[in-house]
Amino acid sequence: MRAMSVKSKSGKLSGFSERTSDIILVVICTVVLFLVAYPLYYVLIASVSDPYDVYAGKTFLLPSQFTLEGYQAVFAEPQILTGLFNSFKYTIIGTVFSVVVLYLTAYPLSVKGLPGRKFLSIFFIITMYFGGGMVPTYLIVKHTGLINNMWALFLPGGVAVGNMIIVRNFFENSIPKEMTEAAQIDGASKWKTFIQIVVPLSRSIMAVMVVFSMVAYWNDWFTSLIYLPSPERAPLPLVLRNILIKSSASASQASTISGGFAELNKMTEMIKFSSIIIAALPMLVIYPFVQKYFEKGFMAGAVKG
Repeated sequence: MRAMSVKSKSGKLSGFSERTSDIILVVICTVVLFLVAYPLYYVLIASVSDPYDVYAGKTFLLPSQFTLEGYQAVFAEPQILTGLFNSFKYTIIGTVFSVVVLYLTAYPLSVKGLPGRKFLSIFFIITMYFGGGMVPTYLIVKHTGLINNMWALFLPGGVAVGNMIIVRNFFENSIPKEMTEAAQIDGASKWKTFIQIVVPLSRSIMAVMVVFSMVAYWNDWFTSLIYLPSPERAPLPLVLRNILIKSSASASQASTISGGFAELNKMTEMIKFSSIIIAALPMLVIYPFVQKYFEKGFMAGAVKG
């Protein structure tokens, strides 16, 4: 520490120059970026490379023996477009539903004069730690007639309590109470105040919740596996999973055929890498458009000490 910061003759604390500090920060950020981004980049180049070269370590930075056979095999499946359409439908509807429910739950709990506010907050927090489990939840969904209905993906987990707490804290710390009080003095109802003042002022936290919800619904295949037995209702991740399982089964069955196992196993590996890229690409494309709101909204909604 003494080498990094010493006192000058004027008594002021001096340390690294501004240029040196910038260089150090750039180096650190570059290393972190590499550690975070390289696994996805590796999967990308592996999806267009020969699997044998991938396992031989020949695709560290660049593809080896460029091929699109994995993508061709995935898109050759007739259910892939149906799964893609279903995923977009479920993601859009689920995101809108979740964000609306979060707002309608978090805003009343942010009002300090709400009767039973403490009890309701504790009630929601308890659900974060205790639940009925998979079997009771399935029985409830079944008896409410939601099996093979897309609303089975949204209603059981409509309120993400962790996200609700973030949104509630945002309303408490970032929405000026003077503005809502002034609107009510001017004759605006609570509902009109919420729609015309609170919602426009909370776009940053809304962007954060949209990202969280979109990623959750887009990647969710297990809920669909349980509640949507019809193949035509399967989302893209579940379709890709079924394609990979079918390819793996074909490779194991071909073990008795001379030369067949190696080729089918090679195709299975290419499908595996290609499926990861296909599943992740839409979220990677959408994220930059909301990234500017992400940090601001998340930090504003964080728990303040």
